[in-house]
Amino acid sequence: MTEDLESLSKNGWEKSVDGNAIKKTFIFSNFIEALGWMVKAGVSAEKLNHHPEWSNVYKTVNVVLTTHDKGCITSLDVKLAQEMDKLYES
Repeated sequence: MTEDLESLSKNGWEKSVDGNAIKKTFIFSNFIEALGWMVKAGVSAEKLNHHPEWSNVYKTVNVVLTTHDKGCITSLDVKLAQEMDKLYES
């Protein structure tokens, strides 16, 4: 998983201060684009049964991913982060 986390860091993901989560800020050109991305990312999260902590203000979406029942970053967090990046790039 270390390689996956290194790859994610190249795309702007950072570990939280405690090291138990990864986080990223996504910036869009407007609110509608941000909201549309959140809907698509939400569908991906639901398919994985792994849901993000996120907030949206206008065109900015802040995301935090962690696996609460494990208390750390797991492969589910990596998979969802990778999917969010793919959706952002498209």
